[in-house]
Amino acid sequence: MSGSQTALRNAAILILLVLICWQLLYWDVGDIALRSPAQTLSYVGTLLVGDMIWPHLWETMRAFVMALILAIVSGLTIGFTLGYSRSAAQTFEPILVAFYSIPKITLYPILLLIFGLGISAKVAFGTIHGIIPIALFTMNAVRNVRPVLIKTGKVMQLSQADMVRTILFPAALPEIFTGLRVGFSLTLIGTLLGEMFASQSGLGFLLMNAIGLHNIDLIMAITLILVVFAATVSSVLLFYDHKLHGQR
Repeated sequence: MSGSQTALRNAAILILLVLICWQLLYWDVGDIALRSPAQTLSYVGTLLVGDMIWPHLWETMRAFVMALILAIVSGLTIGFTLGYSRSAAQTFEPILVAFYSIPKITLYPILLLIFGLGISAKVAFGTIHGIIPIALFTMNAVRNVRPVLIKTGKVMQLSQADMVRTILFPAALPEIFTGLRVGFSLTLIGTLLGEMFASQSGLGFLLMNAIGLHNIDLIMAITLILVVFAATVSSVLLFYDHKLHGQR
């Protein structure tokens, strides 16, 4: 059995187990707190053919994509700089690690004061969640590049841009991709948290409204949509992550 077939089999088994546990939990607690898988899927279908959820879905995806792009570009830039320059790493790595340990939710009031209630605050909050792991993984990946490759680049008198493009990036790509996978998940979490606590649109905003109104159907439907999206993309990224590490 090939690797892709094994991954598909494992994914199918996991989905089946989740559905079984979900149904058993529904039978245990009843309609007061949950909806069954069939009821939730039916309501998701109703939402998707209607007009209510699409503006919120688009708003969340727009903020998330913008935050992810900023996190990737900034994280790679910081990571390559600190990984290649020992002096810069000695100065800024402790600051980076300390910032990573701070609960990001404590920074959200400051972001709201700076950016207001619009999409900018959500993008900024998502970005600060994803940028640090991408930077740290990239920094460590560059540090772990074999010294002989760097010496070869210096002997060939490559510029710093050529060194990054032809030597550092290809050699460090597997670890960098792992950082991107982690950054994807954390950026999505940050974007949704930003919508839940101070926003006027988006799936996070819609979810908080549903919680306030005790609309279990909508809560379960939004949760399922987010879980399916995150799990699908994460599974694809994990597959390519393993593939890149297997090629080393």
